[in-house]
Amino acid sequence: MDFEEVVRRRRMVRSYTEDPVPRPVVDRVLDAGLRAPSAGFSQGWAFLVLEGADQTALFWRATERPGTVVEPGGRLDRQRRAPVIIVPFAHKEAYLKRYAEPDKAGLGLEREEAWPVPFWEIDTAFATMSMLLAAIDAGLGALFFGLFDGGDRLRTVFGVPDGYQPIGAISIGWPASDDPRSPSLARGWRDRQSVVHYGMWRRPT
Repeated sequence: MDFEEVVRRRRMVRSYTEDPVPRPVVDRVLDAGLRAPSAGFSQGWAFLVLEGADQTALFWRATERPGTVVEPGGRLDRQRRAPVIIVPFAHKEAYLKRYAEPDKAGLGLEREEAWPVPFWEIDTAFATMSMLLAAIDAGLGALFFGLFDGGDRLRTVFGVPDGYQPIGAISIGWPASDDPRSPSLARGWRDRQSVVHYGMWRRPT
């Protein structure tokens, strides 16, 4: 699949078959994330990979919001059939330590408050997008979704060390034939003229 087709076909898949994804295919997706750019080549990320119903069930129990109702055959039930979940974690301390090293010293970036934006989260998001695209290239479906409790229970259940912050989670699997399109797509893609400003920011007329 060429790059333009991968980008065009990328969408969030919310319904999966229960067929397993072979480990080499999972690793192919992960390898794409490991090649993402990072400030100072800090690579301040980590990925928790959960495969199979036993492991993914632990994830859903750890991250489920109180009062969640999972109806058989409903949207959440179809999403939870995904045989693989990857949780990308941002590791801030890796960046602060990297920018305290001799070749970066003097920039002041060994202090969190000196960073204009949290590059540890941005770079982990780069890695996440690379994995989403790699999943499409491998013929898989994937969905990035948020963890609304901040991941506290997730860290406890899976023994994640302090200092690692999940930016969300990715479900991966083979798309089911009944995967519904998001109703939000009815909004349509914004055209280039409305979002791209060449040379000077244009105000709407």
